[in-house]
Amino acid sequence: MRGLGPLEEAVMRHVWHRGAPATVRDIVGDLRRERAIAYTTVMTAMDALFKKGWLRREPAGRAYRYTAAASREQMAAQLMREDLHDSGDHLAALTHFVGRMTLEEAATLREALNNFERRIAGR
Repeated sequence: MRGLGPLEEAVMRHVWHRGAPATVRDIVGDLRRERAIAYTTVMTAMDALFKKGWLRREPAGRAYRYTAAASREQMAAQLMREDLHDSGDHLAALTHFVGRMTLEEAATLREALNNFERRIAGR
């Protein structure tokens, strides 16, 4: 995801996969199944994700329990929204975005737009 380094992306993937509050120790255990990594390295990454607004935390004894600030889908939508806003030319940005879609992705977008239009029309 934009704005995240490889370790931060891995941490977020594990936090989302867990779907429940996790400590640094929990995430270290998950990551060590993939590679050797130090506790302090993961702690630093999770603190950075907290400061960036990707994670929330609550005290749990001498440690913290972390949860995702939003779902993966909500974060992806937020990033897309920010990029669209920053583009300046919304039509051009959306045209390029749609032009790179597969037929399946275009059908999913069409379904999402139809659902949105039904919702705002009150049906």
